[in-house]
Amino acid sequence: MTNERAHATADLIGGERVEPTGPQLSAAANTFDLLSSPVRLHLVWLAAQGRYDVGTLAARVGVSIATASQHLGKLRLAGLVTGRREGKRQIYTVDDPHVLTLIEQIFAHIAPDGTLAPDPPLPR
Repeated sequence: MTNERAHATADLIGGERVEPTGPQLSAAANTFDLLSSPVRLHLVWLAAQGRYDVGTLAARVGVSIATASQHLGKLRLAGLVTGRREGKRQIYTVDDPHVLTLIEQIFAHIAPDGTLAPDPPLPR
């Protein structure tokens, strides 16, 4: 992110650059720590796209149902995904618009080959 873009973002958050508190920094670091696992990040990305049961998520990510369930439990406790019981199935989705924006921004910033994508032009 360019310095100009960072300042534009800070200005959008209330017009004043307020330094994050210790608890905010700790919570943000914990969130990024959870998302540092490619499996968990993939699960959150899928849950942000729609509503899926654990079996479907496990198959899409290429892990066992037990592994997916373990990761989804951590993500659910952190508030990154929501799980709802529908009959015998547990359905996962992302309801928090902040998490949706975070996931969208992560993948807007990274090209399909894993390199950083160029910044789009700033609005004038």
